[in-house]
Amino acid sequence: MTGRHAGPTRREVLAALGAGTFAACLGAGPARAEGEIRIAHAFGETVLPGPAQRVVSLGFTTQDTLLALGVVPLAVRGWFGDQPHSVWPWAQPFLGGAEPEVISGEVAMETVAALQPDLIVAIGSGISEAEYAVLSQIAPTLVHDARYSGYGTPWDEMTRTIARAVGREALGEERIASTSRAFAEARARHPEWAERTAVAAYHFGGDTGAFAGGDTRGRFLAELGFRSPAIVETLAGGNFYASLSPEDLAPLDVDLLVWVSSQDAVPDLVALPMRKLLKAHREGREVMAGSLVAAAMSFGSVLSLPFALTELEADITAALDGTPETPVASAVRAGLAP
Repeated sequence: MTGRHAGPTRREVLAALGAGTFAACLGAGPARAEGEIRIAHAFGETVLPGPAQRVVSLGFTTQDTLLALGVVPLAVRGWFGDQPHSVWPWAQPFLGGAEPEVISGEVAMETVAALQPDLIVAIGSGISEAEYAVLSQIAPTLVHDARYSGYGTPWDEMTRTIARAVGREALGEERIASTSRAFAEARARHPEWAERTAVAAYHFGGDTGAFAGGDTRGRFLAELGFRSPAIVETLAGGNFYASLSPEDLAPLDVDLLVWVSSQDAVPDLVALPMRKLLKAHREGREVMAGSLVAAAMSFGSVLSLPFALTELEADITAALDGTPETPVASAVRAGLAP
């Protein structure tokens, strides 16, 4: 879609929401299939009269999951990167020529309302419970399960939940099985990775840190059999990352050090003095996840994870072959190689 649907004005939307009569403002909407769907979550329970068809994706990564399920959202939430319709290369083939609207910045309720959705997917969107209450008057709205933090829903659980809401549970299980199989096959090819330590680290704007095991980047490494070192988890203190002092990068001296950056050229990281004292650096066990691969790790979706695995497997293999002289292609390109 290239433009906005004709719909109520801002004043009409706010008035309708305040009166609790939004359904009348929009009209009856499309016919739905038989069979009620109930999904419990952190803010209560979402009830759909049947599988959703017109979906707005407000989660920063949920467009991937919807597209994997064959559902092209009416609109997607813009996160980062200059990608057409805020859909990255691993998911673009699933668009089928569609052009969803991009919602940037804070969510404008009238923009969502004008699209006349029958489901709003807000898992991983950062909306508050008060915002949820307003959105759920526009259409049934999904947020994260109470077991997880706002941005902590695992990729398989996200896929399973959204698949229920759109009535494509069988396809959801197929997608989950395919992605799980890709990682299982990688673990089988590299049994020596099991239980070795690995960290996804960053250096940006003078700040250096490591992503915790519960973050999407940490989970990617865990899917390959690696474990996050206890010191990183302790320093993270339940957050998704641990901030480090530039004078003490010892927590990054692990078996595999993956640098994650939104840029392909990282001169500040190359020049970081204490990095060169790390054994991981001296022994050539650094891997560089540049802009595209870093985005795939950050999305951590049923579509992006296999993409990241394909891009990184050879470099991880080279980094951990026990021979410091073996070049790690991504580290060489970025100027990180010893």
